Amino acid sequence: MKRMIGMLGVAWILMSFSSGITLEPSTSNTPPKKPKTIQLFNKKNLDGWYIFIQDRGRHQDPKGVFTVKDGILRISGEEWGCITTNEEYENYKLIMEFKWGELTFGSRKERARDNGLLFHSVGDDGGYSGIWMRSIECNIIEGGVGDFIVVGDGTDKFSITSPVAKERQSGTPIYQKGGELVTINKGRINWSGRDPNWKDELGFRGAKDADKPVGEWNKLECVVHGDIIDIYVNGKLVNQAINVRPSKGKIQVQSEGAEMFVRRLDMIPLKAPKK
Repeated sequence: MKRMIGMLGVAWILMSFSSGITLEPSTSNTPPKKPKTIQLFNKKNLDGWYIFIQDRGRHQDPKGVFTVKDGILRISGEEWGCITTNEEYENYKLIMEFKWGELTFGSRKERARDNGLLFHSVGDDGGYSGIWMRSIECNIIEGGVGDFIVVGDGTDKFSITSPVAKERQSGTPIYQKGGELVTINKGRINWSGRDPNWKDELGFRGAKDADKPVGEWNKLECVVHGDIIDIYVNGKLVNQAINVRPSKGKIQVQSEGAEMFVRRLDMIPLKAPKK
């Protein structure tokens, strides 16, 4: 009986090797660790950010343009300005959840609700128009969420390259995957579905708008990887840029005449691209 058991054991070992079965535990299927999500907005206050208001400067917000209540950041829009991160960032996925309020102000009272998320912000506060740092903007405007705008100095220090369609919208290029590459150091690249009949009027809605109507929450995802930026609105890819200059900097969230609410500003770090 012992001899039979021994023979069976040897046979099982031989079968294991011949069939590819390993006798050692495998670790090849161990899932990689997910990068830790960074809450840029902690839902309590503006720690990690500072306020800059046109003609007032840093930390001067007497009208409460930027306030936090019940886990929501309210941007009144009453004065032009921004909140800016204390730190510079590169290689990340930024997730922002926002919705429009009802109030509008000043020169944009009857115009499309307008704001923006600015990447790679460098230089002086108010370096652009006395309001924002020079940067690369993902526009947040009715009918144009996902447009790129170069908020620069007109030189190649601030520029993007995007694939665009042959046609233009009032002279402005439109993003089209696989299209002709165009480089700009000022102006904008419209998102792929921007309505050709867009008007700068309050409440504008285009037939293909990826953002939701006023009062509904939207998810804006911006993948910033090396010198590439991809923009997704509610899960839809709407714009892309390569050869982005600069490729790192602070992040700004604008106040530009329209009330807006933000309930999420999360960052997921990405590994630097291989050179």
